[in-house]
Amino acid sequence: MPRTAFLATTPEDVAARGWDRVDVLFVSGDAYVDHPSFAMAILGRWLEAHGFRVAILAQPDWRSADAWKAFAPPRLFCAVSAGNMDSMINHYTANKKRRNADAYSPGGRIGLRPDRPTAVYAQRCREAFKGVPVISGGVEASLRRIAHYDYWSDRVWPSNLVTSKADLLGYGMGESVLLEIAQRLDRGEPLESLRDLDGVAYLLGKNEALPEHPRVGTVALPSLEDVEASPQAFAEMTRKLHHETNPRNARRLVQPHGDRRVVINPPAAALDEATMDRLHELPYTRRPHPDYDAPPPAWETIRDSVQIMRGCFGGCTFCSITMHQGREIQSRSPDSILREVEAVAKAPDFKGSISDLGGPTANMYRMHCREPEVEKTCRRLSCVHPKICKLLDTDHAPTVDLMRRAREVEGVKRVHIASGIRMDLAADQPEYLEELAAHHVGGHLKVAPEHVSDRVLGLMKKPGRGSFEIFAERFEAASKRAGKEQYLVPYFIASHPGSTADDMIELAIFLKERGYRPRQVQDFIPAPMDIATCMYWTGIDPLTMEPVPTAKRIQDRSVQRALLQFFAPENWKTVRDALVRAGRRDLIGDGPDCLIPSRPPRTTKRGGQDGGGQGGYRRPSRDRGRGREAGRRR
Repeated sequence: MPRTAFLATTPEDVAARGWDRVDVLFVSGDAYVDHPSFAMAILGRWLEAHGFRVAILAQPDWRSADAWKAFAPPRLFCAVSAGNMDSMINHYTANKKRRNADAYSPGGRIGLRPDRPTAVYAQRCREAFKGVPVISGGVEASLRRIAHYDYWSDRVWPSNLVTSKADLLGYGMGESVLLEIAQRLDRGEPLESLRDLDGVAYLLGKNEALPEHPRVGTVALPSLEDVEASPQAFAEMTRKLHHETNPRNARRLVQPHGDRRVVINPPAAALDEATMDRLHELPYTRRPHPDYDAPPPAWETIRDSVQIMRGCFGGCTFCSITMHQGREIQSRSPDSILREVEAVAKAPDFKGSISDLGGPTANMYRMHCREPEVEKTCRRLSCVHPKICKLLDTDHAPTVDLMRRAREVEGVKRVHIASGIRMDLAADQPEYLEELAAHHVGGHLKVAPEHVSDRVLGLMKKPGRGSFEIFAERFEAASKRAGKEQYLVPYFIASHPGSTADDMIELAIFLKERGYRPRQVQDFIPAPMDIATCMYWTGIDPLTMEPVPTAKRIQDRSVQRALLQFFAPENWKTVRDALVRAGRRDLIGDGPDCLIPSRPPRTTKRGGQDGGGQGGYRRPSRDRGRGREAGRRR
């Protein structure tokens, strides 16, 4: 595919278009993949569609400003992002070991971006382009917009605005915010006038007065100095932040940082269906840029997938999706989705399978609050916890209709559902379960019960253990009616705040009874701004201010990880010691209910203990006559 089909990435591309300079220069920590699953592509195409000249500087050598200086200064601003992930999660495992691959770099190569690149890239922009505004955004800036705990340095950091010195920080998905910034600067408005925009944060100088906000009130957060010194203040900050996330009623947040103040305006409004359609139907090539000698692994995963929605109203305390994409579900129209399926099916290298029809979850498509007036005032952190809100429209009929129509597209042999299933929503939808089991599961369906301890699940804001068991029974029955032998691939988390060794023993017993053998462990990683991260750092649940036991020492986390893989020979001693300490010698021996044998296995090879990735499952032998098996992650 010719490079002219892509957005400009070099000064030569800019010149070939007859431009002397661009309006906006995007600087990204990811390789440039021209696909709507990649932020720089969707944002760049969006500005291009509105008449702006853009270029993407992807994964530049950050050790000097030379890569920046190769371009003429952009007319409006530089837009800086670390990429589709927080750089530290991208670079390091839960054990703080360097990952050996980067899914967003060509060929998975590591070392093509620095740690915390937002600040580094912003500095290079200022060096290269004196006086050109710098707008930061993306997941890293979005989730570090206030004072936050950083797991890898084990300390509280100031807002990303302080470390990057960006003129504005756009948080959330960014399309509407970035477009309005570009349009207003293009009209000649001063940078300071943009501080009234929703979805932005900015830093007030020592002598600058807090401007009046035209629509909303202001909530004061504990200062950086207070949250550094006091776990209670950190918990208070976290609670206040999470209650100001509904764009319909959120107030402005102000947090002192020394003699300056970080100001966070309310989130930007959710996109409507027409805008979602237009965004996803821009002229993407759906390919990595031709300059790369190998595609980024992330593209291999999603190349034939189709996004149908964004956002999540689940409110899980360990998940950052709602804090970045929002709680309101933003869906595309069926016709727009099917046009994309048709386009994918016509590609010469299409093999017949749509790899996914989903988003953050597979079964929240077109779900919404039935009472808009109530939604305007609601401050619930989850629409499904502690129970599903009676005002939530959970009808799966639009999803079922979409699945059926997608299967009928010429050239499509199969449509997989690879996004996670929200089990508590799906369990009471028999038509959806029948359709799913009969046509959209390739032998294994991934779900995320996360734990079996109802106390730990409560801290996660996940449904109780019974929800998973009900769904598992109904999915198994639906698969049998479809004449298929299919299995769930459940993911569980080790070392989540609140989870103790006793809780992990309970989970190990559950896995033993059902014949599940996790191939990998999803070890809890404290991501910036999550409620669970606050629990980890402070030992306090910010929503109740009650204490929460937390496994923070490496050896304690290793025990929880080993208990989740109790069957692995290399874990025998760790599991035995944990069972003895817990007074559970009854689980050591050769009986059918025992987790480990009384004597160590002959071989105890080391391996599989990093825990940095999410779990797949390898096929175990039949256990206790239950006959349930779990498949390896696709």
